[in-house]
Amino acid sequence: MAGQIVKRGENTWLVRVFAGRDSKQKRRYVSKTIRGTKKDAQKYLNQKLREKDLGIPLEQSKEFLDDFLDRWLSDVVKGRVRPNTYSSYEWVLSAYVRPELGSRKLPDIKAPDIQRLYRQMRDKGLSARTIRYAHTVLSSALGQAVKWHLLAVNPCRHVELPKKQKPEVGYFTAEQARAFLAAAEGDRLYALFLVAIECGLRPEEYLALRWKDVDLERNSLQVRRVINFLKGGGFVFDDPKTKTSRRSMHISDQLADALAAKRREQLEERMKAGPVYQDHDLVFATPLGMPLSLPNVRNRHFIPIRDAAGLPKIRLYDLRHTTATMMLAEGIHPKVVSERLGHDGVVITLDTYSHVLPNLQKNATDFMARALARK
Repeated sequence: MAGQIVKRGENTWLVRVFAGRDSKQKRRYVSKTIRGTKKDAQKYLNQKLREKDLGIPLEQSKEFLDDFLDRWLSDVVKGRVRPNTYSSYEWVLSAYVRPELGSRKLPDIKAPDIQRLYRQMRDKGLSARTIRYAHTVLSSALGQAVKWHLLAVNPCRHVELPKKQKPEVGYFTAEQARAFLAAAEGDRLYALFLVAIECGLRPEEYLALRWKDVDLERNSLQVRRVINFLKGGGFVFDDPKTKTSRRSMHISDQLADALAAKRREQLEERMKAGPVYQDHDLVFATPLGMPLSLPNVRNRHFIPIRDAAGLPKIRLYDLRHTTATMMLAEGIHPKVVSERLGHDGVVITLDTYSHVLPNLQKNATDFMARALARK
């Protein structure tokens, strides 16, 4: 019997819906008292049976969002994503979602509540990217609640998100890049900045670079891993996210010489440090062999060098954009640039560096004009 209606009094009916069997194989029912006509009771029963057929839970979950998020992170997310991604999920939920919604029961969280949360984040000056990221994490969690039949629908599906903002790409011109490197000569991280500009590596790639990844005799360099800094502190080395991020490239004599000098300097530091030196085989490390902190690279080296040279206030990450912009401006094929940067495809490269395309189009027009000009 899927359901039944039992008369309990004048215009009072008990509606019972079969909800399966418990651990002792006893039949379980979800019951509700309906006040009204028998037709009202039948309408309610038909609705619950229809929901049951659709997989919608008969009983509302009594679990609070905070408790559910803990369970979701532990049982689902932890074994599926990289440690830094897990740390990022924990942080964004703790910073933005839990304070506003964590004390509510799952079924009580509706789309307007989530929409209000995103408006509050926007009012605090948070970027569209941050809001959309918080949405991605929360939607993934509540999507799991639907799969576990704790929710009938995912309320995140019915909210409006801020429009994506295409980030501005900062970069040095070739002349500015030369000025930056000239100002960086003598700095302990000169070779790091030369790698960043010549090779277009991401910070997490050049900070994880090992000497075994560099062949100074053949002037080659390989990207085989990345370093991830965890939100709560610490670091882990990991494989690059995509196959195209694993790549090899030829390096100039200038860079090979700078890396050789760096190697000699590092050996001296190691001898000076003695037994306290921790050898991670890192090309760029602290005087004690530990990975460099990205904020320290930025604040203690990059920014002072940039500002002392009177250059535009681009970010450390923008040295990678400088690589791509310089190469594209010189007519290097976009496919080659894409491979050097480790992009998933040339479309990403062209979309990211569209600011260079007008010059490339003009160069193409000038070429065709010269090629077709009458002698």
